[in-house]
Amino acid sequence: MPKHNANKTGKAPTALTRLRIDKWLWAARFYKTRSLASEAIKGGKIHHQGDRAKPSKELVVGDELTIKQGYTEKTVIVLALSDKRGPAPQAALLYRETPESIQKRENFKTVVKTQPAYRDTGSGRPTKRERRKIIQFTRS
Repeated sequence: MPKHNANKTGKAPTALTRLRIDKWLWAARFYKTRSLASEAIKGGKIHHQGDRAKPSKELVVGDELTIKQGYTEKTVIVLALSDKRGPAPQAALLYRETPESIQKRENFKTVVKTQPAYRDTGSGRPTKRERRKIIQFTRS
Protein backbone atom coordinates (compact mmCIF):
# COMPACT_ATOMS: atom_id res chain seq x y z
CA MET A 1 0.00 0.00 0.00
CA PRO A 2 1.59 3.35 -1.01
CA LYS A 3 2.12 6.08 1.55
CA HIS A 4 0.27 9.33 0.97
CA ASN A 5 1.27 12.73 2.28
CA ALA A 6 -2.09 13.34 3.87
CA ASN A 7 -3.16 14.01 7.42
CA LYS A 8 -6.06 12.28 9.22
CA THR A 9 -8.66 14.42 7.48
CA GLY A 10 -7.46 13.20 4.09
CA LYS A 11 -6.30 16.63 2.95
CA ALA A 12 -2.77 17.32 1.77
CA PRO A 13 -0.56 19.06 4.36
CA THR A 14 -0.20 22.79 3.95
CA ALA A 15 2.74 25.02 4.68
CA LEU A 16 2.48 26.90 7.96
CA THR A 17 1.49 30.54 7.63
CA ARG A 18 1.10 31.27 11.34
CA LEU A 19 2.60 29.65 14.43
CA ARG A 20 2.52 30.33 18.17
CA ILE A 21 5.62 32.20 19.34
CA ASP A 22 6.37 29.74 22.18
CA LYS A 23 6.27 26.79 19.79
CA TRP A 24 8.57 28.56 17.31
CA LEU A 25 11.11 29.50 20.03
CA TRP A 26 11.20 25.85 21.08
CA ALA A 27 11.55 24.60 17.48
CA ALA A 28 14.30 27.17 16.76
CA ARG A 29 16.18 25.87 19.82
CA PHE A 30 16.25 29.07 21.83
CA TYR A 31 14.67 27.16 24.74
CA LYS A 32 14.83 23.50 25.68
CA THR A 33 11.10 23.12 26.37
CA ARG A 34 7.95 24.95 25.36
CA SER A 35 7.19 25.66 29.00
CA LEU A 36 10.57 27.42 29.42
CA ALA A 37 9.84 29.44 26.28
CA SER A 38 6.41 30.32 27.64
CA GLU A 39 7.89 31.38 31.00
CA ALA A 40 10.44 33.61 29.25
CA ILE A 41 7.68 35.25 27.23
CA LYS A 42 5.54 35.81 30.33
CA GLY A 43 8.60 37.23 32.10
CA GLY A 44 9.03 39.92 29.42
CA LYS A 45 12.21 38.50 27.91
CA ILE A 46 10.72 38.22 24.40
CA HIS A 47 9.55 41.20 22.36
CA HIS A 48 7.69 40.89 19.07
CA GLN A 49 8.05 43.84 16.68
CA GLY A 50 9.22 45.95 19.65
CA ASP A 51 6.22 45.13 21.87
CA ARG A 52 6.03 42.68 24.74
CA ALA A 53 4.65 39.35 23.52
CA LYS A 54 2.28 36.73 24.90
CA PRO A 55 2.87 32.97 24.46
CA SER A 56 -0.17 32.65 22.17
CA LYS A 57 1.00 35.45 19.84
CA GLU A 58 1.18 34.13 16.29
CA LEU A 59 4.30 34.65 14.20
CA VAL A 60 4.49 35.07 10.46
CA VAL A 61 7.57 34.99 8.25
CA GLY A 62 9.39 38.33 8.40
CA ASP A 63 8.56 39.18 12.01
CA GLU A 64 11.29 40.61 14.24
CA LEU A 65 11.92 39.16 17.71
CA THR A 66 14.14 40.47 20.48
CA ILE A 67 15.24 37.65 22.77
CA LYS A 68 17.01 38.27 26.09
CA GLN A 69 18.92 35.30 27.47
CA GLY A 70 21.12 35.94 30.46
CA TYR A 71 23.24 39.02 29.80
CA THR A 72 22.88 38.83 26.04
CA GLU A 73 20.15 40.15 23.78
CA LYS A 74 19.54 38.91 20.24
CA THR A 75 17.39 40.47 17.55
CA VAL A 76 16.32 37.92 14.95
CA ILE A 77 14.18 37.94 11.82
CA VAL A 78 11.88 34.94 11.32
CA LEU A 79 12.73 33.29 7.99
CA ALA A 80 10.62 30.14 8.26
CA LEU A 81 8.05 28.55 10.54
CA SER A 82 8.31 25.06 11.99
CA ASP A 83 6.33 23.35 14.72
CA LYS A 84 8.78 20.44 14.88
CA ARG A 85 12.07 20.57 16.78
CA GLY A 86 14.88 19.32 14.58
CA PRO A 87 18.68 19.28 14.71
CA ALA A 88 20.52 22.53 15.42
CA PRO A 89 21.69 23.14 11.82
CA GLN A 90 18.09 22.80 10.64
CA ALA A 91 16.84 25.09 13.45
CA ALA A 92 19.38 27.77 12.49
CA LEU A 93 17.66 28.05 9.10
CA LEU A 94 14.47 29.29 10.78
CA TYR A 95 15.91 32.72 11.62
CA ARG A 96 18.62 35.25 10.82
CA GLU A 97 20.23 37.45 13.45
CA THR A 98 20.50 41.10 12.47
CA PRO A 99 23.98 42.59 11.93
CA GLU A 100 23.32 45.23 14.61
CA SER A 101 22.54 42.49 17.12
CA ILE A 102 25.71 40.57 16.28
CA GLN A 103 27.78 43.76 16.63
CA LYS A 104 26.14 44.62 19.96
CA ARG A 105 26.90 41.14 21.35
CA GLU A 106 30.53 41.34 20.19
CA ASN A 107 30.92 44.76 21.82
CA PHE A 108 29.43 43.43 25.06
CA LYS A 109 31.80 40.47 24.98
CA THR A 110 34.87 42.73 24.71
CA VAL A 111 33.60 45.02 27.48
CA VAL A 112 33.08 42.06 29.80
CA LYS A 113 36.58 40.76 29.13
CA THR A 114 38.16 44.12 29.92
CA GLN A 115 36.38 44.53 33.25
CA PRO A 116 38.71 43.34 36.02
CA ALA A 117 36.00 42.82 38.66
CA TYR A 118 33.65 40.80 36.45
CA ARG A 119 32.88 37.35 37.77
CA ASP A 120 30.56 34.74 36.28
CA THR A 121 27.57 33.88 38.42
CA GLY A 122 27.95 30.45 39.95
CA SER A 123 31.70 30.22 39.43
CA GLY A 124 32.27 29.56 43.12
CA ARG A 125 34.21 31.40 45.77
CA PRO A 126 37.14 33.59 44.80
CA THR A 127 40.59 32.04 45.08
CA LYS A 128 43.21 33.47 47.41
CA ARG A 129 44.79 35.35 44.51
CA GLU A 130 41.44 36.74 43.40
CA ARG A 131 40.61 37.85 46.97
CA ARG A 132 43.90 39.74 47.16
CA LYS A 133 43.11 41.48 43.88
CA ILE A 134 39.62 42.38 45.12
CA ILE A 135 41.04 43.81 48.35
CA GLN A 136 43.70 45.73 46.43
CA PHE A 137 41.10 47.11 44.01
CA THR A 138 38.60 48.17 46.71
CA ARG A 139 41.18 49.85 48.97
CA SER A 140 42.72 52.03 46.28
